Amino acid sequence: MDLTLATNEVDGATIIAVGGEIDVYTAPKLRDKITELVADGVYDIIVDMEAVEFLDSTGLGVLVGGLKKVRAHDGSLELICTQDRLLKIFRITGLAKVFVIHDSADGALAGR
Repeated sequence: MDLTLATNEVDGATIIAVGGEIDVYTAPKLRDKITELVADGVYDIIVDMEAVEFLDSTGLGVLVGGLKKVRAHDGSLELICTQDRLLKIFRITGLAKVFVIHDSADGALAGR
């Protein structure tokens, strides 16, 4: 399974719509996209995970690394995720307390 990435700017935030599997093989593609955005001065990132079918520890590491990159510039990296199997991973790892997780793009963009 491959990883698809599509970026879109909405209300000053950049949304990365992720599809497929985020695993040891595909996670570098997401890491490179986040690194590229931060290098271009984008520090307000929303990762839309609604089309993600699988997430492993490498994928979690990329998300945490991305969060550290944007926080170094007083930015934010938030998630859109409603899938129970993915939310369970965030709860078990304690990352549900680290990331702001929204249930929709509208919710993620509210108050910006």
